[in-house]
Amino acid sequence: MNYHHQKSWQEVRAAFQKIWGYEDFRPPQGEIVNSLLSQQDALIIMPTGGGKSICFQLPALLQTGLTLVISPLVALMENQVQELLQRQQKAALLHSELPSFQRRATLQALEKQQLRLLYLSPETLLSPPVWERLTQPQLQINGLILDEAHCLVQWGETFRPTYRRLGAVRPALLKHKPPGTKISIAAFTATADPLAQKTIQTVLQLQQTEIFRLNPYRPNLHPTVRIIWTPRGRKQQLIKFIQNRPQQAGLIYVRTRRDSESLAAWLTQMGYKTASYHAGLGATERRAVEASWLGGKIPFVVCTCAFGMGINKPDVRWVIHYHAPHLLSEYVQEIGRAGRDGKPAEALTLVSEPTGWLDPDDKQRQQFFQDQMRSQQQKAQQLIKKLPHQGEVNAITKQFPDSAVALALLHSTGQLTWLDPFHYKIEHKAKHQPPTQLQAAQQMTQYLTTKQCRWQFLLNAFGFDKEATNWRCGHCDNCRN
Repeated sequence: MNYHHQKSWQEVRAAFQKIWGYEDFRPPQGEIVNSLLSQQDALIIMPTGGGKSICFQLPALLQTGLTLVISPLVALMENQVQELLQRQQKAALLHSELPSFQRRATLQALEKQQLRLLYLSPETLLSPPVWERLTQPQLQINGLILDEAHCLVQWGETFRPTYRRLGAVRPALLKHKPPGTKISIAAFTATADPLAQKTIQTVLQLQQTEIFRLNPYRPNLHPTVRIIWTPRGRKQQLIKFIQNRPQQAGLIYVRTRRDSESLAAWLTQMGYKTASYHAGLGATERRAVEASWLGGKIPFVVCTCAFGMGINKPDVRWVIHYHAPHLLSEYVQEIGRAGRDGKPAEALTLVSEPTGWLDPDDKQRQQFFQDQMRSQQQKAQQLIKKLPHQGEVNAITKQFPDSAVALALLHSTGQLTWLDPFHYKIEHKAKHQPPTQLQAAQQMTQYLTTKQCRWQFLLNAFGFDKEATNWRCGHCDNCRN
């Protein structure tokens, strides 16, 4: 390794030991820290629990100036910032649920250059009060970190369209900074298949990217898929599984808020201590559920995909997908919440029988997802006829309520460029049909029905073909059978 930045490697390790108390880095943490200190653009794919956050926190704390961490969820920011503050580090966060006095204090600290790390969502980053301060010429910004970068791919077109505007952030900031300023960008995620990697690099406009990839295989994690013949059978399988594992910490994933509430209510009736968790709950309720689960007051939570990102509980013994997720990357993220302590953990997925006659549930869910995707694409193509060729995003979304999603979809087909994070320009021809989430959804179905080793399937799907040749994990349901 050649360390060519101002900090000697001794200093870097000394800071690491002083702040976190660890003896030394786990590979490839050291290389990643070095890469970020030398202000390289980077894409980092490492499984959950691999110590990702240290890789960008340490370089940020060692440099003068500010590093912005763009993070999708409030819970995630709060956990990380709390830990940094406990270690007496200069970190803060901004999100819409903060009381105004706290917001004001953070914005002041930002202006006075008292922060090393500022956590915010893409939406907060581009909000006027924050953006105005970030563009002040005297404010030194070293880098942008996109944490949980798979969200850009999973949600960027429909659920959180602001993600699609992030590529315009660096050039826009640099316009306001002294000549010769460098701002690097690093994207971190636990899962990105080759296609997602390309999307992340393109959207963020990464340059000469250094890529660090660790494969998702976890020897202590045992995946199983079980076919369910009736809706009642699904509940019976669930109860049987939980009964055999009293007092173990676990998570039950469902598709919708409604499912989460009704299943939690039913389990409570059955005498289990549990709670429902989804994005529709208020901040206080969400924190309360997280705290009860982390503290072991309730052994498991019935949750949607809103739960678990960045929540660190090492002793989760099982994850059940009561409904299969739509995307393989979501699946790997979610099963990765189990067994972070390295001890054996189980990942069970329940799926309806393939014909869908006796239990049409899964088929209908898949169909609904596909229809939704198609109709959003159609709406975007119709809206393109009405939209001005150049425009300002806030003005346009006032005029056309659905346009935020439409603009993001048009950006993904190459029909639109962002001139800066707020202004777009439409180029008429669709350059490429983006590989849609529909294709990604088919991959999930293949995984659920495959007869090959499940880990081998996952390694192939995430682009680790070399490792996957002749692979047998020996501990998934297919290998065991």
